[in-house]
Amino acid sequence: MAYPSLTQSLLDAIDRQPPDRGVMLHKVGDTWESITAREVLRRIAGLSRALADLGVKTGDRVGLFSTNRPEWHIADFAIVGLGAINVPIYFNESPERITYILNDCGAKVVIAFGEEQMRRLLGCRERVGAVEHIIAGAAPPETPADVLRYESLISSAGDADVAEYRRRAALVASDDLATFIYTSGTTGVPKGVMLTHTNVVSNTIDSFQGLKPIEGDIGLSFLPLAHVYERTVDYGYLFYGVPIAYVRKIEQLAAALREVRPTIVAAVPRVFEKVYANIKAHEKTTSGFRRKLDLWAEDVAQRCVSWRAYGESVSPLLKIQWHLANRLVFSKIRRGIGGRVRAFISGAAPLSKELLEFFWSVDIRVYQGYGLTETSPIISSSNPQANRIGSSGRPIPNVDVRFAEDGEILVKGPCVMKGYYNMPADTSEVLSADGWLRTGDIGYLDADGFLYVTDRKKDLIKTAAGKFVAPQPIENRLRTSPFISGAIVLGDRQRFIIALIVPNFAAVEAKGREIALTFTSPAEIATHPWVRKLIGGEIERLTAHLAQYETIKRFALLDHDFSFEGGDLTYSMKIKRHVVAERYRDLIANLYAEGEEPRPMPPCETGQ
Repeated sequence: MAYPSLTQSLLDAIDRQPPDRGVMLHKVGDTWESITAREVLRRIAGLSRALADLGVKTGDRVGLFSTNRPEWHIADFAIVGLGAINVPIYFNESPERITYILNDCGAKVVIAFGEEQMRRLLGCRERVGAVEHIIAGAAPPETPADVLRYESLISSAGDADVAEYRRRAALVASDDLATFIYTSGTTGVPKGVMLTHTNVVSNTIDSFQGLKPIEGDIGLSFLPLAHVYERTVDYGYLFYGVPIAYVRKIEQLAAALREVRPTIVAAVPRVFEKVYANIKAHEKTTSGFRRKLDLWAEDVAQRCVSWRAYGESVSPLLKIQWHLANRLVFSKIRRGIGGRVRAFISGAAPLSKELLEFFWSVDIRVYQGYGLTETSPIISSSNPQANRIGSSGRPIPNVDVRFAEDGEILVKGPCVMKGYYNMPADTSEVLSADGWLRTGDIGYLDADGFLYVTDRKKDLIKTAAGKFVAPQPIENRLRTSPFISGAIVLGDRQRFIIALIVPNFAAVEAKGREIALTFTSPAEIATHPWVRKLIGGEIERLTAHLAQYETIKRFALLDHDFSFEGGDLTYSMKIKRHVVAERYRDLIANLYAEGEEPRPMPPCETGQ
C-alpha cells in the first residue's frame, strides 16, 4: 500500500476544511486562543522559506527543542516540507544529552521555543560545532543578537510562500527520512531511530482506523512531542481535522482537562494512577451521608466490573443501581476530567488490570496499546470496536506479529524503522534482512488475536511515563563513590527510579570515626541516619548530570553485598535483576509505598 508523505497528508487535511477553522489551541494568559488552518499554513510556509534561505535542503538535519505548543508542529512541517530531517529533543533534556544528539546527527540548524529551552541550548552552543544557525521563538531577553527570531522570520510570509511550500512539498518522497528520534540503548548511549514519511504516516493512518474521529472532537497534547507516541497521535488529529489543544507543562494538565473538555486524550499509566489517587483522596475528605454515598457507589462499581469492563450480564437490579450511582457519583468523577472524554489512549507502559477495571466501571473508557519508537510507535491497540481488558489490543492493520522461540515479539510492517543512525551493528541486532524487528518484549496472541505483553527481555528500564533509563551507566557511576560498594537501579513500569545500595562498610566506618561516630555491625551502618545522609549526598552528586526522569528518587541501604553464592550474580558477576527484584520485593514495595511524591534528597552534612 502506498502512503502519502507527511507534508502531503497535512496539505490534504487543510484543503478539506474551511480555512478559517481553528485547528490549534493554546493558552494565552487565562484564555484559550485558536489558530486557523490558513494561519498555520502561512506560518509553516514562512519558516520553511527561511530554512531554505539558510541552506537547509533534502537530508539535512534540523534540531527542534520545544515544549508542546503550536510552534512545535509548525517547525516540524516547515522542516520536513524541505525534505529535511526533524531531530526533536525532549524539552527538559540534560545539557550533556542535548550536546550528544546535536553532534551525533550533525544538525545544521536548531530551532528552540521557550525561555528555558533557549537558555539550555545556549549553554551547549560552544560544544555543537556543526550547528550553523539557531532560530528562537519566545526567547529570553539575554538571547544573543546573532540568534534568528522566529517571529521575524514568519512575519512577512504570504501567498507566494504558501505556493512555494506546496511546490517543494510535492517533491518530498514517501520513503525519504522524516525524523531521527533518539532513545537510550542498554549502554546508555542514545540511538537515533530513523523513521521515514511512510513509517510515520502509515502508523498514523492504520492506528486511527479503530478510533474514527467525529465532528466536535478535540484532542489534548501534553505528552512530550519529542517522543513518537504523542507525535503520531497528534498527526492523527491534524490529518483527520481534530483541533489540538496544547499543554506546555504537566502541572497544567488538570486545569486543561476541565477548561478544554477534550474528547480524545493520549496518556501514560502515571496519569491514570494520579487520577485514581485523587479520587481516593477525595473520598477520605467526605463524611456523613456523602461518605456513605461514595462507599456505596464504589461497591456498586466493583460489582459491575464484569458488566462494564467485560460485557458480561448482571442482574437488572444491579444495572439500576449502577445508573443511579452514575448519576450521583460517577458523573462527578468524569466532570473532574472534563466530562467529555470518549477515548483515553494509554500507552508507553502497561496499565494495571485493576485500574483499567476501575475506570471502565465508572464509564471512563481507557484503551490500552503497545508499541516502540522503532515501530513509529504503535504495534497493537485496543479501540471502541475491539477491546479486551488486560491486553494491548489487536495488531493494527498492515502490521504482522510473530514470536521467536523464546517468546520474543517480532514485528514487520510499513511502520518499522530504517535503522539506527550510524549504528549498523546495533541495527542488525534487532532488524533482520527481511524486515522483522526484535522488540525485546515477551508476549503472546490469544485465540481472538489480542496481544498480551508479559515481560521484557532487556535490562532497559521503561518507567510508567514511558521514559527509557539505562541502569548500568548509573550503577557504574554510583560505584565510583568511595562509600558505595554495590548498586542496582530499578523502576521498570514504575513512576520513578529507585536504587538498592550496598555501602562500602570500611570506608563509611573510617569516615564516621572522623566525627567520633562508631558502628558495631553492617546492619547498624545500613540503618544509621548519618550514613543515609552520606550516601544520599553521594547519589545526588554523582547523578546531578542526569535528566530528571533518570534520577534516583528513593533508595534503601543493604547490610550485605550481592554475591554469586546468594544467587544475585551470574558467573561473570553481572547482577541478575529479576532475582534481586524478587528477593527484595517487600523492600522495593516499601520504597514505592503510597504517600507524597518523593522530593530531591537533601545534601549530606558530613563536615567535609
